[in-house]
Amino acid sequence: MTRPAARSRAQRSEDSRSRILDAAVTCLVDGGYSGATTLTIQSAAGVSRGRLLHHFPSRDRLLVAAAQHLAAKRVADTEERIRRALSGTDSPPSDPFDRADRVIELLWESFGEPHFWASVELWTAARINDGIADALRPEERRLGAAIRASAARMFGEELASRPRFTQLRDLLLTSMRGAALTYAFDPRDARSDVMVGQWKDLARVLLSSP
Repeated sequence: MTRPAARSRAQRSEDSRSRILDAAVTCLVDGGYSGATTLTIQSAAGVSRGRLLHHFPSRDRLLVAAAQHLAAKRVADTEERIRRALSGTDSPPSDPFDRADRVIELLWESFGEPHFWASVELWTAARINDGIADALRPEERRLGAAIRASAARMFGEELASRPRFTQLRDLLLTSMRGAALTYAFDPRDARSDVMVGQWKDLARVLLSSP
């Protein structure tokens, strides 16, 4: 008779934790690091201060956890969108570079999503805040490994097994990150960014090389 109640309490606890994480990301994106106070996050999440502190005693660790939580979810969502886009066609593309083009487009889209801007806020704060830097460093390493593994699955085994795929993957991720930062002060239609065509050309050059 006690098991259902225990599961219910666990579910309620997980639900409140998720609300706190989602609220923290929203506060980071809307108000930046300085605006993402525990009181603001608590209000946005609709939880008591005791509940917030129960899950996250440290504000900085809460913000890092929130950004990483959303980023990991978006990586999985991007991979799933690619899977659906390719499986939704009548026949898979005969040219593997057609797949590469679609992967590049969807990867680039992910750099305009809230998780990226939440991360930017934390990276900037970490420059002068050792506490954030210390909390962020291991989480970024774990997330980076997940992104690299996901990229290989998204491109598919045929392309990911080619000798220069690792070089392409790293160049795409770092270049997209840099290009996306310019949208902080110059918002525009990311789909028409001239870099998209260059990234596609780069994929063909590197993955066609012996």
